[in-house]
Amino acid sequence: MTNPLSAASARVGSGLRIGVLALQGDFREHLRAVEAAGAAGVGIRRPSELEGLDGLIIPGGESTAIDKLARAFELAGPLKDRIRDGLPVYGSCAGMILLADEIADPATDLAGNPQQTFGGLDITVRRNAFGRQRESFETDLDFKGLDFSATESGVAPVHAVFIRGPWVERVGAGVEILAQVEPADPEHASHAAGLPGTARIVAVRSGHLLATSFHPEVTGEKRVHELFIRMIRGDA
Repeated sequence: MTNPLSAASARVGSGLRIGVLALQGDFREHLRAVEAAGAAGVGIRRPSELEGLDGLIIPGGESTAIDKLARAFELAGPLKDRIRDGLPVYGSCAGMILLADEIADPATDLAGNPQQTFGGLDITVRRNAFGRQRESFETDLDFKGLDFSATESGVAPVHAVFIRGPWVERVGAGVEILAQVEPADPEHASHAAGLPGTARIVAVRSGHLLATSFHPEVTGEKRVHELFIRMIRGDA
């Protein structure tokens, strides 16, 4: 299922330079998504490449690997500084984990040191919360903030793919919840048994920061990237 950009949306990123952290994960798919919206996409591997960016995307992948590589490439410190200084950043899946201020179940290295994050979002996340790779699933989500895509029939749901995704267990006072997975949604979910307990938070926003548990870049769903671009421009 895809939501291709309209002619106007395909130009929404014109003139913007958006970086995608290209250390590990599906950064190529994010680069294609921002370029489809008319922005210039730039793979980021070195601190000097952060200069002149209008926004940054942290892709899905392995949060522990991205953390270690960011420190090895001396990117972690400059990234934290740019986030603190107000650089708009969108994180998907592993990117959500890396934007969180707290991880409920951090991985540890051989010395017992917990993984680190870049932080910025006042949330607590749980890694691999929906299960392992074989428990990946798809579902349709009501997603706040996409009014720009409304048609006569309203705003279409976002078709979301969860691949070892995290969920958000706590949000701070300044964090807006954009989407949740309901505990049982057999009509739209590929996980027919549903999820136990309460709804799970899977998309949030706080000021210049946006994060999703799922991967819009792999389904052809372009509206989340358009929302991020509109955030960069101050239109959302």
